[in-house]
Amino acid sequence: MAHNLTRRQLGLNALRAAAALGITRIGLGAAAAAEPPAAPYAPAVVVGSGYGSAVAALRLGQAGVRTVVLEMGRLWDTPGPDGKVFPSTSAPDQRSMWFRHRTEAPLAQFLWLDVVNRDISPYPGVLDRVNHGGMSVYVGRGVGGGSLVNGGMAPTPRRSYFAEVFPGVDAGEMYGTYFPRARAMLGVNDIDPAWFESTEWYRFARISRKHAQNTGLKTTFVPNVYDFAYMKREAAGTATRSALAGEVIYGNNHGKKSVDKTYLAAALGTGNVTIETMQRVVAVRQDPAGGYVLTVHTSDVTGRVTQVRELGCKQLFLGAGSLGTTEILLRARETGALPALSEKVGLGWGPNGNVMTARANHLWDTVGCNQATMPALGIDDWDNAANPVFAEIAPLPMGIEHWISMYLAITRNPERGRFVYDAATDSARLDWTRDQNAPAVAAARNLFDRINRRNVTIYRYDLFGDNKAFADDFTYHPLGGCVLGEATDAYGRVKGYQGLYVLDGSLVPGSLGVNPFVTITALAERNMERILAQP
Repeated sequence: MAHNLTRRQLGLNALRAAAALGITRIGLGAAAAAEPPAAPYAPAVVVGSGYGSAVAALRLGQAGVRTVVLEMGRLWDTPGPDGKVFPSTSAPDQRSMWFRHRTEAPLAQFLWLDVVNRDISPYPGVLDRVNHGGMSVYVGRGVGGGSLVNGGMAPTPRRSYFAEVFPGVDAGEMYGTYFPRARAMLGVNDIDPAWFESTEWYRFARISRKHAQNTGLKTTFVPNVYDFAYMKREAAGTATRSALAGEVIYGNNHGKKSVDKTYLAAALGTGNVTIETMQRVVAVRQDPAGGYVLTVHTSDVTGRVTQVRELGCKQLFLGAGSLGTTEILLRARETGALPALSEKVGLGWGPNGNVMTARANHLWDTVGCNQATMPALGIDDWDNAANPVFAEIAPLPMGIEHWISMYLAITRNPERGRFVYDAATDSARLDWTRDQNAPAVAAARNLFDRINRRNVTIYRYDLFGDNKAFADDFTYHPLGGCVLGEATDAYGRVKGYQGLYVLDGSLVPGSLGVNPFVTITALAERNMERILAQP
């Protein structure tokens, strides 16, 4: 055990040392010398460094397979001028967003005033908002992918709903083996209920719970990958504040167990894995000699492409997320590079029924000036047959009393979109209309109308723009595009091509009923175990 821990720490040290030297190749030996030339071939290449990719990197490394991980964003381990790696939510700078002149936070306004977003300089920041007409998608950019910028909520879906979404997957194996394995590696933990009841930092959640209970609704604690023991030390003044300092959507400087600190650190610790940053895969084709050849663009911090190269591999693991993986495969199919790809590639996309809303509380129902940024409680109305909803009780830390209760509702919207290849822009375009959001909005409205009626409260119309009470034009949970068992086989092997695999949220057909990253991780664990045994 001591040997494993030592090698894992070596992985962390490699990440830190590489960042300090400003190099883009991260491995156990990479930081000791100048950047080596990029290898033209690797036995395995993993595209992306989020949840599924991180699982692939670790399990390949443990199996002794020399593996290169290609990440589009940068390594987030170098403090800026303020001494912090990430900026706070309330004071974003160029580190906050991916090549933007202005931030694009989910909250557009406060009291109808444009006081939330800030002008910034274009830079490869940690959060990207990819706009597709009627739907925008938030994604993480950097080593660790979406784990860098999410709220860390780590629930496991209802077993009955999981079985419905994945009828070809053995739910017994998932809940008995792979979910526990994923939870342990991710560092999932639970809040201390006694501390939750007493701390000022979760008064906002207790107020929402009271209103839900008044309505006859049940609430449930939700586990997280933020270290709640660390948060208690923050509150006690014995640890540097992060979740209690307004940090979340642009990264957390402390407390959060993103996958760069868990799976990827362990992967580097095997000595078989190298991570290359600022690398965008723009094309993939078969190698006549076997395997695959990737066309890779290397960029600098201005966004300028500094190198175009080709990288060959025997096995290719795609974990670039629902948007990235689907675009890579769709482009390959439509341009004829991989013409035998299934016609199902590009289908089955959904936003996990995401809808955000907020309510105005009575003056006596104060939510508190101090709010932790990590959600810990949800309203569980999933058993409502007509309008199933799981609603995260979301924080809105502004440092003032604002009497706002905010929620991210996850609904069972049956609508699905598809990606279409646009030859003019050489990109994948999401075919999704605002009308397709209607079932999600209706379900969320049904839930919160009941809460408002029972508690004699109203919606807030000043937060999301256009005087609307429901924000349905963005998602943090993009799912689908290469659905398991349709575009791939039952273990993520891409149909029509040996040695090509998908391991991310594109495998999930549009809806999970809860935050999806634990499920994505557990599926990747399941799939990698089979793939390593039977490529």
